[in-house]
Amino acid sequence: MTHRQLAMFRAIMLHGSLSRAAEVSASSQPTLSRELARLEYLLGFTLFDRVRGRLRPTVRALALMQEVERSFVGLDQIAARAQELRTLSAGRLHLACLPALAQALVPRALLAFQQTQPEAAVSVVPLESPWLEQALSEHRFDLGLSETSEAPAGVALQPLLQANEVALLPRGHVLARHHVLAPEHFEGERFISLAVGDPYRLAIDQMFAAANVTRITCLETASAVAVCAMVRQGLGAAIVNPLTALELCGPDLLVRRLSVPITFQVSLLLPEVAAPHPLRDALVAALCATATQMSACLAHQGDPT
Repeated sequence: MTHRQLAMFRAIMLHGSLSRAAEVSASSQPTLSRELARLEYLLGFTLFDRVRGRLRPTVRALALMQEVERSFVGLDQIAARAQELRTLSAGRLHLACLPALAQALVPRALLAFQQTQPEAAVSVVPLESPWLEQALSEHRFDLGLSETSEAPAGVALQPLLQANEVALLPRGHVLARHHVLAPEHFEGERFISLAVGDPYRLAIDQMFAAANVTRITCLETASAVAVCAMVRQGLGAAIVNPLTALELCGPDLLVRRLSVPITFQVSLLLPEVAAPHPLRDALVAALCATATQMSACLAHQGDPT
């Protein structure tokens, strides 16, 4: 298996056809078709179904693409860093964080950072665990934000924020009259869950199981932002992290405290490198200040609404 074959496979996956992939890779359709056939022979399984002249990725192709993308992200970062060195620029800060934090905490911190470092360049890459922690261990990023409480190998961990999960309700929901919701309040209610395997999904389900509460759980999603959107449409109640709730709450999305605390924490991950990026400390300071402000907002307001 060669890098060229994987690059062609990636081009086909990204662009959906041999003709378009040939254009962007400066190759020809016969060459791509030949290399694809060789790759499938080496792998021992088919990557695409041929349907009416079009290529449709198989389940195995989709799984392989996830691994290929991780490799190419690393190569793209190397190329970008080489370009920065060629132009003698200060270099771009690379921040990895969980997707929910890229939408809730990081933008506020970047605003504060930009006020002191207006010319600084920052790349924000959302990653799920455990890929995020692995990338920090491999020193592929300058710093990271995670929900882990254990430092990955070669990385220093610094607690950044701790709060509790909160409940979400749509406007006019029967439970909106309560300022604090107990598990028993959700008996028989339509409920939007996080994805199976999510650690907060597990904690939430355990809370309801301990209270012997049965919910109507027809909807689930891996994204806290998507949960908020579904609740806003009146599809049910939910429980999510307080930062996303704070960012998205409003007249059509009500936030309530829970009587049973489910801890939500954010940790700062700093690779232990000999020469960290010269602006890393400034971004860390902005993240810490932003986390303190958001914690105070959650504590003083009771609920984010």
